[in-house]
Amino acid sequence: MTTHKYDPQFTQAVINATGPKATPRIRQITASLIQHLHDFTRENDITIDEWMAGLELMNEAGRMSDDRRNEGQLVCDVFGLETLVDEITYKLASDAKDEPTATAILGPFYRHEAPQLNMGDCIVSGIESTDRTWMHGTVTDFLSGKPIEGAVLDVWHTAPNGLYEQQDPNQPDMNLRGRFTTGKDGKYNFYCLRPVPYPIPYDGPAGKILQALDRHPYRPAHIHFLIKAPGYKPIVTQIFDRQSKYLEDDAVFAVKDSLIVDFVPYQGDPQAEFELHYNFKMATFEDAKKHSVAGTTTESATSLGSKI
Repeated sequence: MTTHKYDPQFTQAVINATGPKATPRIRQITASLIQHLHDFTRENDITIDEWMAGLELMNEAGRMSDDRRNEGQLVCDVFGLETLVDEITYKLASDAKDEPTATAILGPFYRHEAPQLNMGDCIVSGIESTDRTWMHGTVTDFLSGKPIEGAVLDVWHTAPNGLYEQQDPNQPDMNLRGRFTTGKDGKYNFYCLRPVPYPIPYDGPAGKILQALDRHPYRPAHIHFLIKAPGYKPIVTQIFDRQSKYLEDDAVFAVKDSLIVDFVPYQGDPQAEFELHYNFKMATFEDAKKHSVAGTTTESATSLGSKI
């Protein structure tokens, strides 16, 4: 007679409790989630004390989160979950003749409604630095190579002290952030800073996880971008300084080779010590459907409550 350590019918009973009005996608996701959670719990003989510790970590992340810090997202980041979801959502099939700009995680410090600026403006305010940078390039269609008019580049990065403006009471609101809209030629240009490596916030659940795993909290120097254009799949990405530490062991696993760039010494411009040239390539929603996995259509983005 076969004996079972745990009730072999329990997990399926929980899955079967889903009602008939649940959407097919909700049914699929929750059934898989329940199965994996139950299997994980049984395989590791999770105790009440361990479960409560994990639950308190989740609760603490919720209590710490607000419009200036998303601790729940940070916890996902240190487990590599956001990077994995990003890869699943945006990766194109390998037989595509070209590829759009690689994506990277949004991160927990994005803010909506950054200032709308003119081309050539500077996003830096109240900071003295010798790392002023002129960044410029073109936004194009990844298949045709044609420039994209009306592309909005939303950019943000830390100050030299490693803090985003909402973390730092000494910085002006929305400092080191801006939105720029391309014209008919698809070109963009603005002034920013050469970024620095920094530790992710270490005083909450994400920090506790890193300490328990004997891992460091540092990210390599990078600049964030969220790029949107009518008819095109948004690009959420980061570009990384080739000279930075932690490219090989980013605390949130977001570095990709095609996103590593060179800051070149720049002469003849009193506003900049470095020049950074980078072109962005976007895919239409239709091309995303043809060449990529599920999750790249406007319909799926809407059903999952996308805010970008």
